[in-house]
Amino acid sequence: MPHLTTRPRRRRVRFLLVGLVVTLAVVLAWSSPPPVEAQGRTLIRMATLVPDGSSWHLILKETAEKWKELSGGRVRVRLFPGGVAGDDPDVVRKMRLGTLSAGVLSAVGVGEIDKSVYALGIPLMYDSYEEVYWVHEKMRAGLEAGLEKKGFIVLNWIDGGWVHFFTKQPVAVPADLQKLKLFTWAGDPEAVQVWRAGGFNPVPLPSTEIATALQTGLIEALSSPPQVAVISQFFNHAQNMTDLRWQLLLGATLITKKAWDKIPADVQPAIRQATEEAGARLRKEIRDAAAKDVEAMKKRGLNVVPVTDAQKAEWQKLTEKLYPEIRGKVVPAEAFDEALRLRDEYRSQHGTD
Repeated sequence: MPHLTTRPRRRRVRFLLVGLVVTLAVVLAWSSPPPVEAQGRTLIRMATLVPDGSSWHLILKETAEKWKELSGGRVRVRLFPGGVAGDDPDVVRKMRLGTLSAGVLSAVGVGEIDKSVYALGIPLMYDSYEEVYWVHEKMRAGLEAGLEKKGFIVLNWIDGGWVHFFTKQPVAVPADLQKLKLFTWAGDPEAVQVWRAGGFNPVPLPSTEIATALQTGLIEALSSPPQVAVISQFFNHAQNMTDLRWQLLLGATLITKKAWDKIPADVQPAIRQATEEAGARLRKEIRDAAAKDVEAMKKRGLNVVPVTDAQKAEWQKLTEKLYPEIRGKVVPAEAFDEALRLRDEYRSQHGTD
């Protein structure tokens, strides 16, 4: 009968196929290249809110290539720009989980790890870049040690420039802003509480939702440096900029200690130096571009709202009234006190009291 003769034949065929698959698997296992790290290479996954294609992003791409060159191909960086990995708190969470290795973060992201960094961005506490960075240099070692204790290495310090209010209605004094729905970062209830204590109407959102929220009217105002506003096109829906330097948007490039320790020790100093140099370039880019960015937005309909000395005094009075709310709640008391003491020391030494 035919079926008695075909059954053993099928079994033999299946046996041969299984044997062939097993053999191929063994051959491929030995002939295929081992995983990246097994070849002595390390892949660093780095995320940032910096928009894809921006001048900042180009500097980051050049730095990534520099890492590869300096390490002889042993260290490679894969960049995730434009918030594709989420906003800064998301990036920090993914770094802790190990799905990301590094991040180019604003103070909001760094503050997810250690809020002491907020001492460098206290509203209206500083009058110039020189003042902020003088205080920063004095506090730097302590800030970096605190972050390292929590598992993160600082590769450079950067900033996004001076923050201004971009609004749908002109804002010259605090009472103008208090009428508007103001974007604040989601996940920072202490900061929201401070805004409310000042009589403002904060709307907590991820930063990746700002553009949509402006278009729909969910928010009517935000604080942003000019270059961020022009690159992200926020000014298209918030066409008034208050001519008041509210705070400096400080940031840093962080890498997890676990990822840093995988980078060969002989190239770590060169990589750190290259990243420091990139940070200096980014800071210079921001300073040089600020006035040009404002002019570019003015040509496309931006209204710069002047602030007189008397009006600035109103802002100063309100923010200083809120300092007791900020100290200990948003900024650790020790860091707040140190920053204020160093700021006063700078002014005393440089005759800017």
